[in-house]
Amino acid sequence: MAFWIVTDIGCDLPLTYIEKQEKLTVLPMPYQLDGVPGLNKPGDEETSKEFYDKLRQGSVSTTSQVNVDTYFTTFKELLTKGEEVLCLTLSGGISGSVRSAFTALEMLREEMPNAKVRVVDTLCASLGQGLMVDCVIQQRAQGKSLEECAKWAEDNRQKIIHWFTVDDLNFLFRGGRVSRTSAVMGSMLRIKPVMHVNEEGKLVLKEKVQGRKKALKTMADKMLEFAVPKEGQKVFISHGDCEDEAEYVANFVKESRPGTQVFISPVGRLIGSHSGPGTMAIFFLGEQR
Repeated sequence: MAFWIVTDIGCDLPLTYIEKQEKLTVLPMPYQLDGVPGLNKPGDEETSKEFYDKLRQGSVSTTSQVNVDTYFTTFKELLTKGEEVLCLTLSGGISGSVRSAFTALEMLREEMPNAKVRVVDTLCASLGQGLMVDCVIQQRAQGKSLEECAKWAEDNRQKIIHWFTVDDLNFLFRGGRVSRTSAVMGSMLRIKPVMHVNEEGKLVLKEKVQGRKKALKTMADKMLEFAVPKEGQKVFISHGDCEDEAEYVANFVKESRPGTQVFISPVGRLIGSHSGPGTMAIFFLGEQR
């Protein structure tokens, strides 16, 4: 019996992708834009430009994790229908959602000791988490069990490589990623950070380059350097309302490595609240982070 995959909107998978999958549910996550509460949910990518335009105009967006009750209710509804569940959460290095999921699982097992639920911290974010979900879906399609797929996720999460850049350092300053001085001086000198998600699932600065095009080229070069060189390699690209630049990176990848499958989708409100407009990220399978 095929099991359900439960993940959260931190994966940045669009509704068009989600609707094509069987037994996949993507949980919304709360955010506030200028103090007005909302839920970032599948389908919001259709209005992502409006969200990023507000950020450009000075609006402030904050986010929250998936709460325990949401996980508990979701797990219990599926289990009472006789389903098994694999939960793949946003990285615990940047969100407390995974702790909520494990707490919900502990509560659930008091009521249903034999509940077949596994929770895995993907240590991934944005379409890196989305790529993990996609890979597990493929593993499930090959007939692998809940336990086998959970083990695959745990064994391979360090092989999902993330590279990011942002256009406005002030968003990283607000999130505590860079100092105020670095944000001000970097903006003046057109310095762009090139970052990745490390083994602990945290976003860390790796390089500083001058100019946007150099940052995009550096990210694409990282993919060529570190991606597993196999036919049909999947590369996921997410962007904060800069689709033309996402296409530029995608074309560079496809020309440099023919046969690569490239998937592009906007960065959602959850991640975009902290990275800002102009965020660009590339995700792929490699040997190790």
